[in-house]
Amino acid sequence: MGPTDEDLVAAVQAGDVSAFDVLVRRWDRKIQGAAFRVLGSPDEARDVSQEAFMKAFRALRGFKQEARFSSWLYQIAMNVCRDKLRRRRGREHLSLDTVVEGGEPALHQRAVADQVVHSGDLARAVAAAIETLPQEQREVVVLKEYEGLTFPEISEILGVPLSTVKTRLYRALSQLRIELERQGVGIKEMTYGLR
Repeated sequence: MGPTDEDLVAAVQAGDVSAFDVLVRRWDRKIQGAAFRVLGSPDEARDVSQEAFMKAFRALRGFKQEARFSSWLYQIAMNVCRDKLRRRRGREHLSLDTVVEGGEPALHQRAVADQVVHSGDLARAVAAAIETLPQEQREVVVLKEYEGLTFPEISEILGVPLSTVKTRLYRALSQLRIELERQGVGIKEMTYGLR
């Protein structure tokens, strides 16, 4: 079966740097996937994964294994995602592509979502709808529905109470249902698309 994450962490802490390479190979795709679903950019997702692993490596000597390594790593990655989103907000501007005929701004994400639904690709429709969620709700949906983490794990990763995690997920799923119904995607289809 191979060494557990805890075994590998202990090996790194004892000086075996090659054990960290195993952790990177084991978790890189999942971290990139979570970052992509939060940020919507494959390039930024790769950057987040690299930065999260660099931060984890530097901090690993002090890691006491009170939490699971995977939860700790997701926490680092979600913090890096938040930093990227904060920097992104500072650079947002209105482009000519987001102006509709009457001169009023249109939400770029909604336009993308509408285009995706017309192409019949449910998975992309759900992904586009998730991008319309506030950051806190998007993180919970990604960690629960895509990464398959438990409510206590998400609570630990995000550093919020369990009740907050559940509330954010409930609100996110309600908002997604509304957004997808607006696009003509049925409720049964939506549930399938989130799994």
